[in-house]
Amino acid sequence: MKKLTYISLLLVFVVAACEDALDLAPSAAVSSATYFVNDQQLETGVIAMYDAIQGVNSTSTNDNHAIQYEFYLTEMRSDNTRTKASEGEAAQFESYDIRSTNGIVLDYYRSMYNVIFRANTVLENIGVASEENSARFEGEARFVRAYAYFNLVRLYGAIPLVDRIIGPQEEDVSFTRVSEAEIYALITSDLEMAVNALDNSEVNRASQAAAQALLAKVYLTNGSNYVGAQQLLESIINGGNYSLESDFKDVFYNESNSEVIFSIGYISDLASDSQNFSAEWLNAVGRTSGVNYVTADAREALDNLGGDRTALSYRQDALQPTQFQVVKYLPDGDDNLGIAPTSSDPTQAGNDWIVLRYSDVLLMHVEAIMAGGTDTNVAAALTSFQQVRDRAGLTTVVTSITKEELLAERRVELAFENHRWFDLARFGVANQVLGTFSDTNGYSYSATDLLLPIPQAEINLSKGALAQNPGY
Repeated sequence: MKKLTYISLLLVFVVAACEDALDLAPSAAVSSATYFVNDQQLETGVIAMYDAIQGVNSTSTNDNHAIQYEFYLTEMRSDNTRTKASEGEAAQFESYDIRSTNGIVLDYYRSMYNVIFRANTVLENIGVASEENSARFEGEARFVRAYAYFNLVRLYGAIPLVDRIIGPQEEDVSFTRVSEAEIYALITSDLEMAVNALDNSEVNRASQAAAQALLAKVYLTNGSNYVGAQQLLESIINGGNYSLESDFKDVFYNESNSEVIFSIGYISDLASDSQNFSAEWLNAVGRTSGVNYVTADAREALDNLGGDRTALSYRQDALQPTQFQVVKYLPDGDDNLGIAPTSSDPTQAGNDWIVLRYSDVLLMHVEAIMAGGTDTNVAAALTSFQQVRDRAGLTTVVTSITKEELLAERRVELAFENHRWFDLARFGVANQVLGTFSDTNGYSYSATDLLLPIPQAEINLSKGALAQNPGY
């Protein structure tokens, strides 16, 4: 559960709604120029960054829902999940018919830029921090900014780069798309600083291991440094701070456990700090409910390769037996699986969202070695791969690993945790896999679907200066 709640205090300048998410001028009487004067006040700005990632538990289209909407853009654009009834804006993701006016696409875009704004606010005021806390605050802000930009650049491609607080006179910065290489350069620089500034004392806040794991994933994604990725991952593996939970269920229902490297915390039955996305994945429980339902393709993969993970990954819908729901993050529990409810109201769930965990590190370690290592690294890759499979009860000794086998293992290990879309793209097989999946299900996937559309609302605000992605 989240250990730190958002301190509103005088941070209205941070959370005030703006017509444009990239309009970064303060909109209230109290601004960062006058508010931040010491460590205590800067800490509220740091906490506000995580609060922005957490998102708002509401149905209002004026709120930023952040990661509470992330599954639409990742799992439901892959072969893992779909809507229950193929209706509404949500169905655009499964059918690859996404419109530039889609409200979910806009919400996530603006949410992540709001995260970036809050990180930039901390960085602009880092000078008020004490010598004791300055590096830590800066490391956290740089990690958070890198995290938000990494998600944006992978989903939307070339985007505006805002690396400081800008005023109305600089609004062109808000609408000038820069190359992906420039975005990745900032991400890399931010994470390198965070690795050197942070320790491993936090789970719901940035840590050294979280920065190392995210930087390794950046290197794997842009193919820039496979050896560096391997070294970062081995630093985590050899550090002794993290290990696989013996029971797969405990990863998700024994929070802040030994496997979690970085998670976004929630508190149950508290409107300001709970989440409702896990209720939406159920039938007749959430407010819109019946999204992120498991595809037949994903069920087949889990049935064949999941081992002990299968029963803890999806279940049959009791109300509609032909439908299947995600088990990870169940807000209302499951007596048959020994999972207790996380809240009295499923729409105010307290399940933390795991962004990075140790099994992901182990499988990325295998990936880094396969992509850029030498024959002398084979044993290390096999060891990491075997650990993940052993925990799933698949104890047959593995003597070789193909790219297809690694991707399949990542799919069943990390199912429904918003990794599948990114994995398919990073492995270079999205067009092949999703093209076949689309043809089988009568969808309309094409290569231009690798990127989401730039939200039309942002293009309108830019008066046409912000160009649209191809195909939209």
